[in-house]
Amino acid sequence: MIIGWREWIELPEWSLRMRAKADTGARSSAIDCAEIVELPNDRVRFTVRLDRKQKKLITLEEQIKFRKRVRSSTGDGNDRIFVETTLRLAGVEKKIVMSLVSRKTMIHRILLGREALGDDFLVNSAVDHWATPRKRGKSAPPAEN
Repeated sequence: MIIGWREWIELPEWSLRMRAKADTGARSSAIDCAEIVELPNDRVRFTVRLDRKQKKLITLEEQIKFRKRVRSSTGDGNDRIFVETTLRLAGVEKKIVMSLVSRKTMIHRILLGREALGDDFLVNSAVDHWATPRKRGKSAPPAEN
């Protein structure tokens, strides 16, 4: 499936629909979190920023899939928590893992890395929104709690 460098994705287990940036230069995927709290029994509670203005937030709780040291685009390494969820994009539905991290200074709340894109998607970096509409249509439900 061909996709553009930016697409609307769904995370149905979390009832979210957000714009994501496909980044073939990144190995792992990341979602923008305002707060991350580790809980007993390898669980984590995290608050996802749904917009850049930080006015729309949703708090979720998941099982920790694993922890890994990740090097950012600036070369700095930090330890991150990864959780698993389902990605739906352009008719493809698959399980992916995402790191929980603050992306408040970034334009896109979600980054899809090579592990999530895998063999399912081919990114056309010259095209913005190849598989999904550029603007959110009226028929598309807004991201809610």
